[in-house]
Amino acid sequence: MKVIAFNKSASFEYFIGDKYEAGIVLEGSEVKSLRNGRASLSESFCELRGGELFLKNMHIALYDKSGAFSTRDSRKDRKLLLHRDEIAKIAGKINEKGFTLVPLRIYFKDALVKVEVALCKGKHTYDKKQALRERDQKRALDRAAKDFIQ
Repeated sequence: MKVIAFNKSASFEYFIGDKYEAGIVLEGSEVKSLRNGRASLSESFCELRGGELFLKNMHIALYDKSGAFSTRDSRKDRKLLLHRDEIAKIAGKINEKGFTLVPLRIYFKDALVKVEVALCKGKHTYDKKQALRERDQKRALDRAAKDFIQ
């Protein structure tokens, strides 16, 4: 499994809940661009529309050798492929207060491109400050352990 892009800000901004693996509808030139690792999940989100899930605002760079066959919009909406019962479960959770569907990473599974999406609940500022405090304490502990070993 080769990870193409990872959403770093998702774990900082949200409490991550249930995770789902979804397929994605892409064009050939987009897949070739993904094989080169030219994608970004920052500022992307999922939207439920008409019983279908769409990934919005994900950037896939234009493939330079595609010529006239390339699409000109690198941030177009892309359809996510999930089972109907999974979509119904997600729709029920999204309608609750505070839940949203966030893409976490894009990766290749065999020859297929998959997107890992998660049901998330937003963090408050005090939760984010606590996460920063814990991260700083872990870094200090790692530094002290490194100095102690040497």
